[in-house]
Amino acid sequence: MDQWQDQFLHYLIVEKGLSKNTIEAYGHGLSRFLNYLKQKGVGEIGEIGKFHVRGFLLSLRKRSLSPRTIVRNLVVIRTFFRFLIQEGILEANPVENLESPKVEKNLPEILTLNEIEQLLEGPDLRTPLGKRDRAMLEMLYATGMRVSELTQLPAHQVNLEGGYVLIYGKGSKERIVPLGSEAMKRVTLYLKESRGVLAKGKDSPYLFINRSGKAMSRQRFWKSLKNYARKAGLRKRITPHLLRHSFASHLLERGADLRSVQVMLGHVDISTTQIYTHVTGERLKKIHRQHHPRG
Repeated sequence: MDQWQDQFLHYLIVEKGLSKNTIEAYGHGLSRFLNYLKQKGVGEIGEIGKFHVRGFLLSLRKRSLSPRTIVRNLVVIRTFFRFLIQEGILEANPVENLESPKVEKNLPEILTLNEIEQLLEGPDLRTPLGKRDRAMLEMLYATGMRVSELTQLPAHQVNLEGGYVLIYGKGSKERIVPLGSEAMKRVTLYLKESRGVLAKGKDSPYLFINRSGKAMSRQRFWKSLKNYARKAGLRKRITPHLLRHSFASHLLERGADLRSVQVMLGHVDISTTQIYTHVTGERLKKIHRQHHPRG
C-alpha cells in the first residue's frame, strides 16, 4: 500500500498544487490510517471496507482526539479513495456514504481595535529588526494574509505605487489585496532603512528577511508576535491567524460586503467566510447587553 501513498502525495503536489503544509498534513493522516490497517492484517488496497474506516475513526475517538481532527482524517481518506478510483485501482469507494462526525463551529476570537494598536506599537522602530517586524505586523493586519503567505512573500509581488500585494494562496490561487496607507508607509520605511542592513549584501527574493538575509520562518515570526503580545500586556492567546480573523471581522463590522472579504481572504467557499458574520453578530449583541438601558 505504501506505493499508492507515494503516488497519492505526488498527485496532490503536481495535479492539485496543494501547499507544503497541507501535503504534510495529508501524509501524516494517511500514514496513520495505513498503519492502523496493517495492525488489523489488511495488506491490499482492495481488502479495505467501510467497517475498516469506521474502526479507524473509532480508534481516534478512543484516543480522545477532537471531532475536528477526526473529520480532517476522514477527509484525507475520502480524497485518497477518490484518487484510487480515478487511477482505476478501485471500482467502488468504501467511504462514499460514510457520515462525517458533527463538528461544533467555534467562533474565532478576535482582537479589539485597541488591542491591535497596542500590538502594532510593540516593535522598536529604532532598530532594523523593529522596523521589519512593524512592517510585517501592519501587512498581516492590512491584508488578512496567512502567515506562510507573509513569510514567503516575494518582494516583487508588492506594488507600493499601486497600493496592493499579489498573493498566491492555497492551491497556488492568485488574489490581489489592497495594502492600506499605514502598511505601505511601514513597508516603505523597512525597504529604505532596514532590509539592506539585514541582507548584508546578499540577494534574496523574499520581502521579509532575517539577520542572515534569508526568508523569515513561520516559527520565528510567531515567536516574535508572542513577545510583542506579552509586551503589550495582551492576555489572549495571540497567533498570526488571530490577526487574520480580526482583519475580516473589523471589515465586516464597518460595512464591507461578505463577497469582498471572501476574495481578500482567498476563501474558495463563501460559507467559510460566513463565520465572521456570526462573530460580528455576537459582538453586537454583547455591546447591546452592556449599553442598552433594557439590555
